[in-house]
Amino acid sequence: MTVRYRTRGIVLKKNDRGESDQILTFYTKEFGKLEILGKAIRKIKSKLRSGAELFYLSEIEFIQGKAYKTLTDAILIEKFKNPRDDLKKLKIAYQVSETLDTLVDKQEKDEKIFDLLEEIFRKLDNCKIENSLEIGNWKLKIIYCYFLWNLLSALGYQVDFYHCVICQKKLSPQNLYFSLEEGGIICGDCCRKTKKCGAIAPEAIKIIRLFLKRDWAVLEKLKISEQYLNQLDLISRQYLSYYKSGIIV
Repeated sequence: MTVRYRTRGIVLKKNDRGESDQILTFYTKEFGKLEILGKAIRKIKSKLRSGAELFYLSEIEFIQGKAYKTLTDAILIEKFKNPRDDLKKLKIAYQVSETLDTLVDKQEKDEKIFDLLEEIFRKLDNCKIENSLEIGNWKLKIIYCYFLWNLLSALGYQVDFYHCVICQKKLSPQNLYFSLEEGGIICGDCCRKTKKCGAIAPEAIKIIRLFLKRDWAVLEKLKISEQYLNQLDLISRQYLSYYKSGIIV
């Protein structure tokens, strides 16, 4: 007897296979990240297409075959239309998808990650950028960084932003430095010893602390200067690179 599995999932990416099939990568609530074969899903008459487009939230059904899981049903729950209709939002959606796909292994269930992913797509969907391009870009960067730091935390990679990663002393509001080699924030004394560090503004650290507290209400009200936003973007990309290198090794 064929066992059918049902779950909620968000489509992260699609890869064509053969003339009409696709391999779809979902992040699901009950099973984590799954690669599922959509047979003949690229055909116009396919009943699966309406619930299996990129970045859709759907209720899906699949069966386990010898080589692949095969999609048997996909019922649309939410389209998250805005991220797909706006190029800047679409770029962030792809960043979110690629980051999760890189850092998360297959079939490791984590409802916290699923809830975070759904939260981020809702934030992208509701983010209004038409009134001010500058404010819109700022908000979109914050949404991605918010996702990244909370994903790292959910995966057990949470960084201590209150103590020096080398000497473990409590960080003071001044003289804070970032060391990619050490994988964290270090104090002035340790920076002088290692000499492989760069200054980081306390304001940027405070913002990351708010990310990890998931205090979106406060984050929305902040007015972040370009200087701090650039530092935040830099440290986020460097941390991601740091953890990616660790996973590859």
